[in-house]
Amino acid sequence: MALTAEQKAQVVSEHQRASADTGSPEVQIALMTERIKDLSSHFKTHIHDHHSRQGLLRIVNQRRKLLDYLKARDVERYRSLIGKLGLRK
Repeated sequence: MALTAEQKAQVVSEHQRASADTGSPEVQIALMTERIKDLSSHFKTHIHDHHSRQGLLRIVNQRRKLLDYLKARDVERYRSLIGKLGLRK
């Protein structure tokens, strides 16, 4: 269920702003998005896994807060990130 080290490194390298960047909002949001996608596919086969669903809701709420923070700080970075991740239609 968790992201492997290779998957995590790939996501970080795609969204980092500098060579050693691992904690910018863009990287954190991208990692959470991958985790949400992974958990969403998990729930298709394990419908009654309510404990993991609670964790999913926490991750979604935390991502929402980071997206709000990024939107308030820099709208252009926010728009480019949601475009890359495909979060809005």
